[in-house]
Amino acid sequence: MIKGFKDFLMRGNVVDLAVGIAIGVAFTTLVGAFGNNFVKPIVASIGGGGADSKGFGFHIRDSAATFVDIGGIINALIVFVVTMAVIYFAIVVPVQKLQSLRKPGDPEPEAVPEDIALLREIRDSLQRRA
Repeated sequence: MIKGFKDFLMRGNVVDLAVGIAIGVAFTTLVGAFGNNFVKPIVASIGGGGADSKGFGFHIRDSAATFVDIGGIINALIVFVVTMAVIYFAIVVPVQKLQSLRKPGDPEPEAVPEDIALLREIRDSLQRRA
């Protein structure tokens, strides 16, 4: 059972997946910081308001707990689109290109087993005698 688990972990796909997840987490942190420190202030400035304003959004009631942060939603959407675009253009497209280069052109025909080849030689030899 342990050997089977070890074989499963050592497959190339599992290791590649683990590396991809680690890179994705690091990249998501980077893009999240970009969104919170660059995009969110720009979206909040569009919403207007004073120094105590939370940015672009509205209150359902006169309570801070009921503030609907539309700027935060727009920020999350922009971060998502940027993340997906970078993943697509930096990872998916190059991997697809490499896979297309690795595909063999025309598959070679399978070799005829030795016993069948020997039987064909015998058949051909008997046909020539007759």
